[in-house]
Amino acid sequence: MNALDDHFRRPRNAGVLEGADLSVRVDNPVCGDILHLYIRRSEDGRVAACKFQVYGCPAAIAAGSLLTDLLRGCSRAELEQFAQERIMVALGLGNDQQHAALLAADAVRAALREWR
Repeated sequence: MNALDDHFRRPRNAGVLEGADLSVRVDNPVCGDILHLYIRRSEDGRVAACKFQVYGCPAAIAAGSLLTDLLRGCSRAELEQFAQERIMVALGLGNDQQHAALLAADAVRAALREWR
């Protein structure tokens, strides 16, 4: 099973994160995908936990799942370096699925805007 199918069929960290420090919602108006990302930070400012909810295609669900795996343990500085290509490569997304990776990257940028 490839990474895309694995994260779609067995998404990690799906659901609402109670006690989240950050909660952001991003959408793609073209395809209608919606991603809600929840982040809880540790005392040292790193991502201690994160969860997601997605309404969208299999690639968007897989991207949300992988995103939560990639973000755990990251500092703000590391989040600032996050690029959609990481999702594209890790999931093996084609050009017709790049909107899912963009949605995930948009969620990271939205979280950074809310980060205090």
